[in-house]
Amino acid sequence: MPREIITLACTECKRRNYTTTRNKKAQTERLELRKYCPFDRRHTLHRETK
Repeated sequence: MPREIITLACTECKRRNYTTTRNKKAQTERLELRKYCPFDRRHTLHRETK
């Protein structure tokens, strides 16, 4: 399968808040998105975790 399920963790509180999919062949580096963190109650940077 070219797509894999990944987990996004907040860089501030380190909690895993979101799951999404990405194409392994098209994007080789780790995914970083600005998403809403319900624990911090604001938008923060979320990075892909293992």
